[in-house]
Amino acid sequence: MKKAIIEQECIASSEAKEKLMAGNTIQIIDVRSPEEFAEKHISEAINIPLDELEHFLSKLDKSLFFVTACGKGGGRSSKGAEILREGGFRAAWLCGGTFGWFD
Repeated sequence: MKKAIIEQECIASSEAKEKLMAGNTIQIIDVRSPEEFAEKHISEAINIPLDELEHFLSKLDKSLFFVTACGKGGGRSSKGAEILREGGFRAAWLCGGTFGWFD
């Protein structure tokens, strides 16, 4: 049951792009490794690898809406969004991931 809830909490890249262009207070977090991030990433994204995300929660601004991204979307990014939500943040993962962002 919990997995179905997570799957419903992704945001389409078109919607995330609209929110960024409108100046909405969102932050994209790429949860892949620094090496993967260096290969290709969304220019507005910051890189916090999934295994380090919990350690960064105290440094994140709770007024922001967070969108987590990985390569294809739904794996590491859904887990990242779950970690953020459990930490009291508003978060969703990026449908289609980083690769879908550029399609």
